[in-house]
Amino acid sequence: MVNLVIMRHGEAEALHSIDQLRKSDQQRTLTARGVSEVTQVSGWLQKHYPAFDRVLCSPYQRTQQTASFMLHKQPAGTPLELLPELVPDGDALQVQCYLEALWLAEPGSRFLVVSHMPLVSFLVETFTLQRSAPVFSTASMAFIDYQPGVGGRLLEKVSPQELKLMSV
Repeated sequence: MVNLVIMRHGEAEALHSIDQLRKSDQQRTLTARGVSEVTQVSGWLQKHYPAFDRVLCSPYQRTQQTASFMLHKQPAGTPLELLPELVPDGDALQVQCYLEALWLAEPGSRFLVVSHMPLVSFLVETFTLQRSAPVFSTASMAFIDYQPGVGGRLLEKVSPQELKLMSV
């Protein structure tokens, strides 16, 4: 059973323009392509997997936007939690401890975690005890069957590019 989905945010603005240089990395927003990617994967996710009990995301603007689009396909009232540890250089073990505490308080819960590279790769490695961290393209998701205190298995990884190929 998939009880943890780890997702990278959709494509975000580059930091190359003069206006962008005035903004910090935390303020970067999704591009039109990023919105399209997230819309595509949220629709696919809704058709193929049960709803989440909670969505957790980084406090960065692009992850909040991504999480918001994902929440549109979840039941009304699904809580969104901003977690400061979900930043690009966050600590995967701290996130694991936090989620394990949530599972102890809410057994059987399903979580969607929206974050950044490289943390999303390290989270998959931490939750599945793999020896390598997979690379995530934007709006990609990893589906994990996780047992608190035991470990987990990566069941599948899906990207917007793969979904486009499947729909052809």
